[in-house]
Amino acid sequence: MKQDAVALRVASGSLVLDQHEFFVPADARRFGGWAGSVKRALDFASAVLMTAALLPVFLAIAVIVKRSSPGPVFYVQERLGRHGRPFRFYKFRSMRHDADDEIHRQFAAMFINGDHDGCVACNGGKRTYKLEEDPRVTPIGRWLRRTSLDELPQLLNIIAGDMSLVGPRPPIAYEIENYQPWHLERLKVVPGLTGLWQVMGRSQVSFDEMVHLDLQYINHWSLALDLKIVLRTIPVVLRGTGGM
Repeated sequence: MKQDAVALRVASGSLVLDQHEFFVPADARRFGGWAGSVKRALDFASAVLMTAALLPVFLAIAVIVKRSSPGPVFYVQERLGRHGRPFRFYKFRSMRHDADDEIHRQFAAMFINGDHDGCVACNGGKRTYKLEEDPRVTPIGRWLRRTSLDELPQLLNIIAGDMSLVGPRPPIAYEIENYQPWHLERLKVVPGLTGLWQVMGRSQVSFDEMVHLDLQYINHWSLALDLKIVLRTIPVVLRGTGGM
């Protein structure tokens, strides 16, 4: 793990990247107490209601995935939650069952380390920070990713308490091998299904900018902010913005 921390400083009322001097840590204290309990209660109730309402959609997608290619319906992966605690993360399978993760490991390392030219090269010249030219993804999987329907099983993670409706996205264990110390600040809260990153650029945002948004979310969190993010997520998902 890198020893030099890219710092953040407050300028013009917002956090911006600075040199290797200091960084503004994530202050997760506001997630405690009654507000944190209300957030958890709302997460649980919302996830239960959404799972029940979307059960026909779950079943339809399960049938489509099962018939489209050999392998299980769900893709289960170890992710890191609050304070780096590992948990089982669920998605509808969008890749071949026998797919190797090496291509994603390499892309993740370039993305986190700021190798923007390498990311563009991997995506066939497209200036995006999401792995689009991924040969492991099935045709149905591309549609699921574009519409974000592959993310629906994470409602089960929210019910279990491993995730929240809103928060930083949970990293894969091998991704944090490339983290700088200040990047770890995003692990101070429960990860989310959506967040500032999803509604403010998604695949057009660099990794440092994504962490910047995560820290802004943590340090300015409120129930009202969660509601705003959820409402802004809906049109983003309907447009398929950055879904691939």
